[in-house]
Amino acid sequence: MNYQDVSLWFDQAAAAGDPLTPRDALEGDLDVDVCIVGGGLTGLWTAYYLLRADPSLRVVVLEAQIAGFGASGRNGGWCSALFPSGVSAMAREHGLDQALAMRRAMNQTVTEVGRVAEAEGIDCHYRQGGTIELARSQVQLQRVREAVEADQKLDGIDGYEEWSEAQTAERLRAGGVLGAGYTPHCARLQPALLVRGLAEVVERLGGRVLEQTPALAIEPRGPGGPGGPVVRTAQGRVRAEHVVRATEAWTSQLPGSHRAIAPIYSLMVATEPLPAEFWAQVGLERGETFTDARHLVIYGQRTMDDRIAFGGRGAPYHFGSRIDPDFDRDPRVFAALRRTLNGLLPQLRGFNFTHGWGGPLGIARDWKASVGLDRASGVGWAGGYVGDGLSTTNLAGRTLADLVLERDTDLVHLPWVGHRSRNWEPEPLRWLGTNAGLRAMTAADAEERLTSRPSVAARLMAPLLGH
Repeated sequence: MNYQDVSLWFDQAAAAGDPLTPRDALEGDLDVDVCIVGGGLTGLWTAYYLLRADPSLRVVVLEAQIAGFGASGRNGGWCSALFPSGVSAMAREHGLDQALAMRRAMNQTVTEVGRVAEAEGIDCHYRQGGTIELARSQVQLQRVREAVEADQKLDGIDGYEEWSEAQTAERLRAGGVLGAGYTPHCARLQPALLVRGLAEVVERLGGRVLEQTPALAIEPRGPGGPGGPVVRTAQGRVRAEHVVRATEAWTSQLPGSHRAIAPIYSLMVATEPLPAEFWAQVGLERGETFTDARHLVIYGQRTMDDRIAFGGRGAPYHFGSRIDPDFDRDPRVFAALRRTLNGLLPQLRGFNFTHGWGGPLGIARDWKASVGLDRASGVGWAGGYVGDGLSTTNLAGRTLADLVLERDTDLVHLPWVGHRSRNWEPEPLRWLGTNAGLRAMTAADAEERLTSRPSVAARLMAPLLGH
């Protein structure tokens, strides 16, 4: 296949000299210390931190396509401190101290990604400019103010602040804006350059990245049985002391895991490179990412080559948790994204869109990301990032490394460690419920436009979305 077509990010990586040629596949059986299934950011960060801690480890990463083929090479380029479970929800289950520890860890992770990229010479266009959350109605402005007040009650752990209309215009001049919220804990970056660069670093440290090697099954160590878990592929079996499942949305394609994760599609569009006079009208000069306070998720950034890369939800969930390349491109969703972005930035009229792409992200039944290691079976896991994985993968990789090496660090005591979400409902309930939830967010935004009051539909859906 032509990997350059995967996303704008892969297209740019090819233009920068990456041939996107698959590495060698597995040839025959293999014995290692750690086998990681999935060559995206979760798997590669895990390999990186393991090898940094113990260069003698035999670490292999198995990837079905090429490194970064999944969400790691298709996402919006937001390295943010966002986490699927908010502070309030986490505090109800684990206590306020644990919830705040998780928030601090996520905030620090944004900086850690930039630190490693610089230290390892990965030019991924990292720039920490924060996130601007536009308020374009009184209801959205009230939502921003409530978020600021909630953060202030927590001693401003997220540094979330409210901007006036004039303050917002100093950084981003969008249409119909009443004000905005702002947090500094986000960096924009080029995700394909990060994940592809990280794969090279893992190899430089002595790890092996084997591509074109789909895992057919992960076979855990039996209760009290000898040996370790095994990963079975068409090319051979990999026996290891520990296996890490780092397959995110593709977890749903593994035997025994069909209902563990729901693959939900998120799509993106990108403009042509925009001239200096456009940016003089719009702003975004400091690497800021941007969104607004609607219910249906949207996200954007100004790229290093002066495009706008913009994405959002809106694509349906496909029956039976199907994943198919045809789902990566939905003309209806692309058109909606272009309309939405033109509504936010009317200065775009007359400029062209050159790219459209997408892919599945992983959502657990309770919308809670998790990481862990089952010592009895020898199998570790991480995922369920709900689209907030560009930074969370780094925290997962550091945590998995500590768990594998049996290091008693602060990370292994964070509240997401060891969490187990219940399975999604069988079909057709999964299809009906998931698509109803997706449509409810669109309906909630329409309801607020009509009533100028907070959406009843959104409030009713909140418990189902982990809030």
